[in-house]
Amino acid sequence: MNKLFSFLLFLSFQSFSQSFNTFPVQTQKPPLHGKNWMAITGKPLAATAGAMIFAKGGNAIDASCAMLASTCTMWDVLSWGGETQALIYNPKTKKVIAINALGVAPTGATVDFYKSKGYAYPPEYGPLAAVTPGTPGGLLTMLAEYGTMSLKEVLAPAMSLAEGYPIEAQTANAIEKGKANIKQWPYSKKVFLPHLGQEREAPEPGEIFVQNELLQTLQKLIYTEQEALKKGKSRKEAIYAAYDRFYKGDIAKEIARGTQEQGGLITEQDLANWKVKIEEPLMTNYKGYDVYKLQEWTQGPVMLQTLNILENFDLKNMGYNTSKYIHTLYQSMNLAFADRDFYYGDPAFEPKSPMKGLLSKDYARDRLKLIDWEKNDPNVKPGNPYPYENKVNPFMDILNGNKVGYVNKEPMNEAFLQEFTAGTTSVIASDKEGWLVSITPSGGWVPACIAGNTGVGLSQRMQSFVFDEKENPFNVLEPGKRPRVTLTPSMALKDGKPVLAFAKQAGDEQDQLLTQFFLNIVEFGMTVQEACEAPSFKTYQMFSSFGKHEKKPGSLMLNDAMPEWTRNELKRKGYTLDYQPRTSGPINAIFIDWKHGSFWGGSSNHGEDYGIGW
Repeated sequence: MNKLFSFLLFLSFQSFSQSFNTFPVQTQKPPLHGKNWMAITGKPLAATAGAMIFAKGGNAIDASCAMLASTCTMWDVLSWGGETQALIYNPKTKKVIAINALGVAPTGATVDFYKSKGYAYPPEYGPLAAVTPGTPGGLLTMLAEYGTMSLKEVLAPAMSLAEGYPIEAQTANAIEKGKANIKQWPYSKKVFLPHLGQEREAPEPGEIFVQNELLQTLQKLIYTEQEALKKGKSRKEAIYAAYDRFYKGDIAKEIARGTQEQGGLITEQDLANWKVKIEEPLMTNYKGYDVYKLQEWTQGPVMLQTLNILENFDLKNMGYNTSKYIHTLYQSMNLAFADRDFYYGDPAFEPKSPMKGLLSKDYARDRLKLIDWEKNDPNVKPGNPYPYENKVNPFMDILNGNKVGYVNKEPMNEAFLQEFTAGTTSVIASDKEGWLVSITPSGGWVPACIAGNTGVGLSQRMQSFVFDEKENPFNVLEPGKRPRVTLTPSMALKDGKPVLAFAKQAGDEQDQLLTQFFLNIVEFGMTVQEACEAPSFKTYQMFSSFGKHEKKPGSLMLNDAMPEWTRNELKRKGYTLDYQPRTSGPINAIFIDWKHGSFWGGSSNHGEDYGIGW
């Protein structure tokens, strides 16, 4: 009864929260406020690193890079060998920039190679799960192109952490839980298991966790930058000198050697050939808001497709989290995710995804005609966007053929949920000059295989490829190709001005919860903190991007507080219901309050995410 009362009380407040009026919902975490800057990320110490950089006069790019470096050093479900994806609003050009720092499949990573080893998909862990490291290149490129400070200044907090920091229970316990895998890899065992042979071999919560090899790698980058500055190189040139040392110098040599020693495929040439891409993002307009996402090498466009469908409905009058509202969103997302599962992939390779058609408003209106308003459709299929580009779909034989992928009909369990929510953190920052940053870095989470004596944990992103074009002809593994990833930073502008930067962790959950977060603000007038904490629902009807790539049609995860009559209405529509006490995040976000000239920061009451503003 208390849960029901709390939920009804939550709903009763929604109509009062528009435009930040005097009667907001009492959130579990307070909203953050600032007029000069805002720094939010996955760990309190990492948010402090951003604040330190702001206090020294850095801009939002400098602070974001410091937070990114710190979260990598703290193994916040990622490490230095992972991947970085970012959206940046540049106040000088008044444009949104996309950063593509996702690694690629190494030389020798072919379908035949993995099949010869008995794999149905690339493995979830270990050296054969690794694409080339992308995060160092992404960080160095963002700092060189858009920051103001030196690499030495920006990496100072991360280096201090590498010297030793009190490790949190979440990470320490993840190491202990994953130690069987960690023991397979000698360099990981040396770093992660300081109490080898004891009952608990991982660090204890609060123990000072030291990473000497990683510290040496970071020192090499700074030494290279400082030597370049002494030779008269510019700040930008000096940072790129450090970039070259990581990808073409002795660090690259050790990464390749250490990876191959442990059975991996990454070569020195793979590292030297890889480049960060600065790209144009994709965008759609939803009721006056320009919503930006990365290109189709991420799942980001699925939110844009969903919004194109949803703009045809009066969501506010449906009522927040009513059965009709949930059914409408669930079915709209199913249509978009079915397209994601089949059409998204690296646009640098053939075939090219039909993104113009997929993001067409006419295509969205035709897709929504497929929604059954009385029950869930467990067999929703990808659509045919090619006519909306005046082209013929070359894959109609596959679309009309047999179903592919593994449908999991077992009851919901922890292993399945963990597969859907693997990895990732977020980094959000803003400043008074107008820079706004949304980053969703990931890869190299515990248990990670560390590459030689570098302290750099390798990515596990290879597992997002498929081997059979019947699953997705755009995302079939090839050397040099980027896998289609779940990582999806978000940004929204209104009347040409940035108003929202938002992102979240947790694999295939990301865009479905980010869509609900966005609607919480735009349709229901919630403040950014209310929107971060508001109970959301989750669908598992799309194919997972991890592990066995399975899905559970009709599976619906609700908040514990959902009232009984809504549960019954959803059951009648054919949904299989499960419940969690918190279903909203972790989401981190910044709202720019142009009326008052300030920032509102939000961070879910879900994990260790934290923010600081001034």
